[in-house]
Amino acid sequence: MGVMDRLAMAGAQLIAFALPPRCPGCGVVTADDHHFCLACWSKLDFLGPPACAACAEPFEQDAGPEARCGACLADPPAYDAMAAAVAYGEIARRVALRLKYGGRPGLAETIARQLERHASGAADMLVAPVPLHRWRIWRRGYNQSALIARALVRRTGGTLALDLLERRKATPVLRGLGPAARVKAVRGAFILSPRWKELVKGRAVLLIDDVYTTGATANACAKALRRAGASQVRLLCWARVVRGRVDDVDFPDPR
Repeated sequence: MGVMDRLAMAGAQLIAFALPPRCPGCGVVTADDHHFCLACWSKLDFLGPPACAACAEPFEQDAGPEARCGACLADPPAYDAMAAAVAYGEIARRVALRLKYGGRPGLAETIARQLERHASGAADMLVAPVPLHRWRIWRRGYNQSALIARALVRRTGGTLALDLLERRKATPVLRGLGPAARVKAVRGAFILSPRWKELVKGRAVLLIDDVYTTGATANACAKALRRAGASQVRLLCWARVVRGRVDDVDFPDPR
């Protein structure tokens, strides 16, 4: 081992001592970066089958891989399918807030690691974040969904399309609004970026967001992509609100 290698190793050890890996949920020291402590890990409610084939609402009993919930049968979403890593709860909310407002961009990698198991086929897709309006980006400094999308593409491959969609109007805070009011608030809010007009036709799109609440925003984005000629739209989120599992949810930056 050369002198430079030894210096690099010593520097890495010094950084690890001064800034040890910490749990994304509570901040206690952990063995490795992006690892949750046992207490926070046990509080995460990981999602998967059996669930609605469209919106991923969990089922109590397995009704088959193509089964849809009553809400999606009555009013099919514009996206083809969605998946979320975890149900929205105490720890999932804390991670989302730290990424959004806590100046912790590294949490995008933490989330991407949990999303990877749901991202089959991403290597052949356009991977795009749900966009923020420019005023919100100027206030916050970044789009948390874009950070997640970038981190995910590093792990899965795919074509990163950070500017695929534009949010052409600032939408009001959706918290407290009913389903119909949410749909109205985001109607016409998203358009395809002109430079992707020809590139999106016939392509499958993986849309990335942090938290899924009612699906109004995801539907509005999917409709814009469908109008532009996308062959498929899938949605992938860090956390999904599950009916009956959240009593008084304080959504971070509700959409």
